[in-house]
Amino acid sequence: MRQGTEQFPATELAARDGITTVLSRLENEGLASEHLGSVEIVLSEVVNNVVEHAYAGVSDGEVHVSFALSQNALNLTICDKGAAFPNNRLPVGKLPDLDVALDDLPEGGFGWNLIRRLTSELTYKRHEGCNQLDLSFEF
Repeated sequence: MRQGTEQFPATELAARDGITTVLSRLENEGLASEHLGSVEIVLSEVVNNVVEHAYAGVSDGEVHVSFALSQNALNLTICDKGAAFPNNRLPVGKLPDLDVALDDLPEGGFGWNLIRRLTSELTYKRHEGCNQLDLSFEF
């Protein structure tokens, strides 16, 4: 099993660089290219949500991403000390109503649906002021 950890500031620019670094490390550790796209979508959605929502109005937050990669699976853990999810629960990920005029489409509501569809397991816990999101991909 190959493992690694990355840590970066919770800003838009640093998040983009951090996500790129994690993906490069996963590719270097042997994650097959056909799986990189799904992992990139999920990691980007989660990290961007951390920056935008968990650390809203906070200037000095950090994001920690660790991974454990085997031949048939990838486990990602994303930790932060930002705000907890409402009611300490992950969003359901239900798609918004798309049967509306183009101008009336909602801005959000798609990310958690994608995350849930692309991962095989997803768990969240808050412990001692830290959010921990564990995501599993089976290949």
